[in-house]
Amino acid sequence: MNTSKILAWARALQAMSQNGLEYCKNEYDRLRYQELQQISADMIAEHSNLTSTEILTLYAGQIGYATPKVDVRGAVFRDGKVLLASELMDEGRWTLPGGWADVNDTPSEAVLREVVEETGYEVKLIKLIAVLDREKQGNIPPLPFHVYKHFFLCEITGGSACPDHEHEIGEVGFFDLDALPELSVSRTTEAQLQLCYAHSMEPGLPTVFD
Repeated sequence: MNTSKILAWARALQAMSQNGLEYCKNEYDRLRYQELQQISADMIAEHSNLTSTEILTLYAGQIGYATPKVDVRGAVFRDGKVLLASELMDEGRWTLPGGWADVNDTPSEAVLREVVEETGYEVKLIKLIAVLDREKQGNIPPLPFHVYKHFFLCEITGGSACPDHEHEIGEVGFFDLDALPELSVSRTTEAQLQLCYAHSMEPGLPTVFD
């Protein structure tokens, strides 16, 4: 059976159970929603490198009405080369700088913060390149939550290469798109880099979505 379809069902069950636990008043209903969470966790564990217990721990941190998570990535180019950061948490594989948007950050504030924290480069935003559903983009492995990925074209205004080891960044560097290092495809794919490069060459291109 199609793994992506199973994982979509599992995420739907998680969202249903999270919403139920937020609003239900009956203790028996609460137990049923907790059972749904367990089923969802078991389904995802069968198709990922996480255990059911680890997934349930992630679920426990989610409260309120279930909505997609927001990931922001800054695409910075210099002389046709793209700025990448190596993720120590992913065996040193490389990605566009970025991460989860923090509460009370606007999307632009989030990506500006992530780029300077992870790489040392200060940047300004040029445009929003794309808002993409992670599950339709080939990012692997699958995650327990639904994620929207936001890609911003950025331009360096100051700073210098200074990888943030505290945030698990090993190195930073600029790379030709035809000579890329091994990518952290959970975070950034080659197709996404090619999309960002196209917008760097033609900033007037329309924003891509979905």
